[in-house]
Amino acid sequence: MLLNKFQNRYFYQRLFVGLTGVGVGLVSGVLVGVNPQLLAVGLVGVIVLVSFFAKFPQTVLCLLIFRSSLDIFSAQQLPAAFALGLDALTLLYVTLQLLLGQSIKIDKFWWLFAFWVALQGLWVILLPLGGLGLDGSYLLGSVREWLRLFTWLMVYLLVMQLQDKVHPNQVVSSLFFGLMVPLTAATMQTFLPLSLLPPILVNMATDPTGGSVSRINGTLGHPNTFATFLLLFIGLTFWKQQQARYRLPWLLLLGAIAFFFVGTKALFSLMMLATFIFVLLVPKLNIPNLLGGVVLFAIVIGLFTSTEFGQERLASIMATPLLNPDMDISRAILLSQGDGNSFNWRLAQWTYLLGQWQNFPWLGFGLGISDSVSQNGLLPHNDYVRALIEGGIVGMVTFLTFLSSYVVRLLQLIRSAPSGSSQRSFCQMLLAVFLAIPVGMITENIWSHTTLFFYWSTLIAVAGWNWHELKTGEGSAIANHFPNFP
Repeated sequence: MLLNKFQNRYFYQRLFVGLTGVGVGLVSGVLVGVNPQLLAVGLVGVIVLVSFFAKFPQTVLCLLIFRSSLDIFSAQQLPAAFALGLDALTLLYVTLQLLLGQSIKIDKFWWLFAFWVALQGLWVILLPLGGLGLDGSYLLGSVREWLRLFTWLMVYLLVMQLQDKVHPNQVVSSLFFGLMVPLTAATMQTFLPLSLLPPILVNMATDPTGGSVSRINGTLGHPNTFATFLLLFIGLTFWKQQQARYRLPWLLLLGAIAFFFVGTKALFSLMMLATFIFVLLVPKLNIPNLLGGVVLFAIVIGLFTSTEFGQERLASIMATPLLNPDMDISRAILLSQGDGNSFNWRLAQWTYLLGQWQNFPWLGFGLGISDSVSQNGLLPHNDYVRALIEGGIVGMVTFLTFLSSYVVRLLQLIRSAPSGSSQRSFCQMLLAVFLAIPVGMITENIWSHTTLFFYWSTLIAVAGWNWHELKTGEGSAIANHFPNFP
């Protein structure tokens, strides 16, 4: 019986290798016929495929690190190709493991995540059937959005397979290598004049006078996207410096990230940072923590207001109904057509979209296509309005339920983790980061920040591992290959 089981596994392995070889041959032939340059991309894919199965933990960690450098290549569709490749690799790995009789590591939250992603497919199906506000001509955009959500699910599943192979602390440490390229690009954008920057690093928010870039985006698609990415790493760095024996290097890194965080000049991110600090400090409030939080926020605010752009952004709030009692929403909407005030522009955008939503209140217009409903072709800059427009009342309820499930999950992990453990403090840090996200969603398209949620899926998967059953270095494939790994 044992021999038959071994022979079956050997058969599946040979079958897999054979089918893969045939597939590679066919794809290579097509690539050569279409564009010889694409053959190089195909060869890279083959190398990744071989490494994926030969050195699984190391390859997965390298893929996670690599993701933060891709958004500047969006015009070349590289992030989309990366996502599809990652989805395929994950499904291929899981399928092969099942054929070989190996167990797949999945927790209860993954099933909830999978159910929610499957539920979002309802709007994709209803779109061409005429059950929503838009018709089947928008199907491609809706499918693209669903695949984006599906990729987050696959990232969670893939990272779960690292459990018992890599220590959770080392997974988190490896993600810091994903900062190297974005921060290098941000340094160039901060200190180099526009004429010396590589064209690919010049973003839309540039100084018209030809000076330095006024807002930095690193290798992320937009300064706002870079801001939320950095906020996540502010949380991770803060957690690492608490766990480290030598805190100074982590404090210096925290200062560097905070500097570039301010360089994005995203006003909404300041409110997210304030929320993060507040939630993080409340459970363990004391004088040193309070002073540390106040000092960090004061430094960020001071750096933000030290620039002319920051001063103008703060002053613009005074010309909105939010802080000006003499201005009503109707006047703000009228002024938004020419005053250049982004807050008033948002009010006009939301008012128009909410008016459109009333035509299809229950199921909305379709997944991922709210920009097609707006007059200007832009996203709503409010994720709650977006959820309402795209999914109607039903979609809004599922969206809020899913966001709430993250909070419930983290609270459960905090309660179950041993008191004073690194896992508990890690989950508390993640909770602080996540509760800042709904605040940012009020005035920004946080839901479209793909890289943020890519890494979020990684971290929330790691948070659910059994940390207290492992010791640093045990079962760690990456530690065996890199002894000095942090």
